[in-house]
Amino acid sequence: MKILIPTDGSALALDAVHHVLALLRAGLRAELVLANVQEPTHLYELLMTSDEGTREAAARAAGEHALQPAEALLRAAGIDFTSEIAVGEPAHTLLSLAEREGCDVVVIGSHGTGGLRKALLGSVSERLVRDARLPVTVVPHTAPDEVAAEVADAA
Repeated sequence: MKILIPTDGSALALDAVHHVLALLRAGLRAELVLANVQEPTHLYELLMTSDEGTREAAARAAGEHALQPAEALLRAAGIDFTSEIAVGEPAHTLLSLAEREGCDVVVIGSHGTGGLRKALLGSVSERLVRDARLPVTVVPHTAPDEVAAEVADAA
């Protein structure tokens, strides 16, 4: 089994990593692909930096920074993984990446956005669930003390 774990570097996105770690501790055998998708260049960025190489390097650096917390968790657990950074519309790009990498499932944290912001922007997890041809697990936010209790129970 191959699992794609999208992350934006936020604490809430790490819920998916914690969930996958719990599955691995329970005996699941899987290959992991961490992914970060940077938004396409906006007009302001084009005006400020006309050099495409500079924009690509900035997107790569931002993606590497966003992946660091998830990578650190997996390294600390002794889990092998690969990391991917892409640029594009997040949901569509993640689905393309999952297909290209031969992933069987996507596990993503739920950011729990609601109200007007959710109505206007939508969420990546919702778009993945709606548009994916493979299973998508949306992991609800777990409070830090609950995660600590899970880790203690697994030990």
